[in-house]
Amino acid sequence: MIDWFTALQIGVAVTGGVLAVALGLMGRRPSDLTMAFAGVVALLLIVQLAVAIAGPLTGNRPTGSLFEFYIYLISAIFLPVGAGFWALIDRSRWSTVILGVAQLAVAVMLYRMGQIWFIQGA
Repeated sequence: MIDWFTALQIGVAVTGGVLAVALGLMGRRPSDLTMAFAGVVALLLIVQLAVAIAGPLTGNRPTGSLFEFYIYLISAIFLPVGAGFWALIDRSRWSTVILGVAQLAVAVMLYRMGQIWFIQGA
């Protein structure tokens, strides 16, 4: 993991999540804006997967459990993708809220992944 990239991902996920939850609670259906944030979050997670695969090969090793980190990362990738499919199928205001909640959950998971990679000691 790269520290600044993780902070960027958390910022994008929180921004998209808060925006989608607010728009959903105001009655807005999924739009290009809310779907774009979910797509960007998913794309950044796929880039994070590539970074996490290359990191240990270049000497950037996690301080915690690599298995636990990958479980979080793979699960986090499924959240915005699944919420995006839900929003495409169910075009209601609640699917916009689901998009936001999924992105906020990804932000929390990214924070935990950062702890696993950088903070935990042996």
